[in-house]
Amino acid sequence: MDKKEPTGEPQFVGTKEELITAQRSCRTIEGRDILIIYNQGVFYALDAWCHHAGAPLLTGDIEELGGKLCLICPRHKYKMALADGEGVYKATKPKEQPPIARWYSKGIKQRTHAVTETEGNIYVALSLSKSYIDSDSFQGEDGKQAREMKNAEARRDGLPV
Repeated sequence: MDKKEPTGEPQFVGTKEELITAQRSCRTIEGRDILIIYNQGVFYALDAWCHHAGAPLLTGDIEELGGKLCLICPRHKYKMALADGEGVYKATKPKEQPPIARWYSKGIKQRTHAVTETEGNIYVALSLSKSYIDSDSFQGEDGKQAREMKNAEARRDGLPV
């Protein structure tokens, strides 16, 4: 990934009215592709490319899973919480009888960003966390090359691009 550090300064991304109407919108902020989602009265901002294989998240379904509002990647169905980017999956414990499917955490996989509203305008401040998060792999020029490689694999496998 490109090594440019975010400023953390709130960046104007649109009016509240236009973003509510759009429900989902992509913006590039300081070289980072961000998906802004309005759902159930709340704005969320997260990296626009899936942490797993760089698929665009713009058309992913949103569902409540294990008590968390989650975005589901349209390519491989990876699931991430809108609020904090936590990856979640459903599984059973093999020794548990009867086996009961439960939601488990994979940890934070998708970088999220702060959203604020001032006088009807919506702003996004990029995360200042220096910790590596999987979705970082698909940002910047290096990320663009990684996405192109993953898109070629998806086309070959007959998956949505």
